Amino acid sequence: MDVVELLQKAGGSATYKQLRAYVHGRDLRLALFEGRIKRVARGMYALPLDVSALTVARAHGGVLSHESAAEHHGPDVVTTPLKPHVTVRRAQRRRNTKLPCTLHWADVPELDGATTPVRTVLDCARTLPFCEALAVVDSALRKGLVTSDELLAAAIAVRGPGRARGLRLVEAGDARAASVLESVLRARALEAGWRGFIPQFVIADDDFFARVDLADPDRRLVLEADSFAYHASREALRRDCRRYTNLAMRGWTLLRFSWEDVVLDEGWVGEVLATVRSGRTGRQNPLKRAA
Repeated sequence: MDVVELLQKAGGSATYKQLRAYVHGRDLRLALFEGRIKRVARGMYALPLDVSALTVARAHGGVLSHESAAEHHGPDVVTTPLKPHVTVRRAQRRRNTKLPCTLHWADVPELDGATTPVRTVLDCARTLPFCEALAVVDSALRKGLVTSDELLAAAIAVRGPGRARGLRLVEAGDARAASVLESVLRARALEAGWRGFIPQFVIADDDFFARVDLADPDRRLVLEADSFAYHASREALRRDCRRYTNLAMRGWTLLRFSWEDVVLDEGWVGEVLATVRSGRTGRQNPLKRAA
């Protein structure tokens, strides 16, 4: 994977150790020499983003849009855009500025220097990869920036490229999704043809209570998107071991996925689900696949 793409997916910055797990040292040095990335501290690298996105939009006479507008309004994004997305009016002449951006031409409603939340979510739904777009849709719904009815009405009214994708994303959006990683995990399952997973599903009886990331009650299958920060303490490890054992005792199959499993390895979740569905054994080692 290209170092710039990796930094984008990591939120804009990463440590040397994190990058070296996926990028050769000479590629890292070349990207640094070419100015595509920068060293911001010892052992820490980032994308060379200095001027604010809003400043770039204003310099071009437009407004922030797509992922840049999502970051401006609040919905979470998986990949930080390398250049701000800016939309200008169709009739406007292009301005002469050296500030780079990804330019779009459209007459769009705006709010506080960016496309409105509804328009922003629809733009992302129509243009981003499915898993990244679903994270934006879920996040906007969860944070109350848009409603399902607003999105659906706007998606139906849209004409042109991406309309079908936008409708599919709006219909798949779920305000119950608790995090970007969980949304991407659910998107991977949907892409694999699995429609039964419910976000933040509660499994409980007289002696046990658990709220899991994703569950398919009919198949008694649970998917968990594991964050290292959440499981970094000894107490968290003990609590989760007890929780997972209790789920197994009650007949649930639990599959755990890391950030790398979900975001970087596009096919792994689908392969795992296909294997579970077919009952095959002897699955390929994910560590060998990532090597």
